[in-house]
Amino acid sequence: MENTLTPEMITQIYSSTSLGVSIMLAAAGFGSAIGWGLICMKYIEGIARQPEMLPALRIQMFITAGLMESFPFIVLAFAMFFVFANPFIGAAKAAIGAG
Repeated sequence: MENTLTPEMITQIYSSTSLGVSIMLAAAGFGSAIGWGLICMKYIEGIARQPEMLPALRIQMFITAGLMESFPFIVLAFAMFFVFANPFIGAAKAAIGAG
């Protein structure tokens, strides 16, 4: 076997990367949806227990939801890095000594 990175190898690396990125984004979206559901559930539960705590609970819910909502955007940034600046191509070149 020669010491070059063939087009088939590059295609395999890009297809594996896209599969990994799609799983990453799906997990982030699913986690965000579950998080929103749990936050709203606890918010309504807290209001049902102590209605006079509505303003404090609302502020706390929005702060927590904002922190939770930033997670998919962080995952999206990593996904864009893997898609557009694929580090695995350089690692494959270094591993076989082609670059």
